[in-house]
Amino acid sequence: MEPVELLVAGENVLPELLGEVSTLGHAPRAIGVFRRDDLPVGTRDVVLGLWQVADPGNVGTLIRSADAFDAGIALSEACADPLGPRALRASAGAIFRVPLVGWDALPSPRVALVAHGGTPLADVPLEPPLTFLLGSERGSLPDDLVTGDYKATIPLPGKAESLNVAAAGAIALYELSRRSSL
Repeated sequence: MEPVELLVAGENVLPELLGEVSTLGHAPRAIGVFRRDDLPVGTRDVVLGLWQVADPGNVGTLIRSADAFDAGIALSEACADPLGPRALRASAGAIFRVPLVGWDALPSPRVALVAHGGTPLADVPLEPPLTFLLGSERGSLPDDLVTGDYKATIPLPGKAESLNVAAAGAIALYELSRRSSL
């Protein structure tokens, strides 16, 4: 993607000015401005469907995980903005490679990752195309999203009550990848 504007410290802008507009703890060497409409769109055989994931760090981390496993991302209403500063930092540039999929274009079947009461993820058939549905940090997935599809749980042998949504999404993508490579 070509930036609309690229500010580079010491070349076309004073370094201290970049520090004033940045949300980082230290002044960046460059800041780029890109068109939202230039971000990748479309679909992939595997999609992470994020239902009302409000934490921008989790959204960015899930975008980065999707990039690592060649998946797409779909965001429901009330998800954190994937282009907010925290989400962008957590995505580590993956936002420029991972297609944003329309919520109405999620591939089937859908595997809803739930903290408790689902079939162990290792026992759920996973074959693309498919969508992993991940719920908000404070709530659960609405029943109408998971009707007729799989509910999967990642068994936790330790004492933690549940996994962070970004960790659960990465584990699910890894499990799919692991099976595909066998």
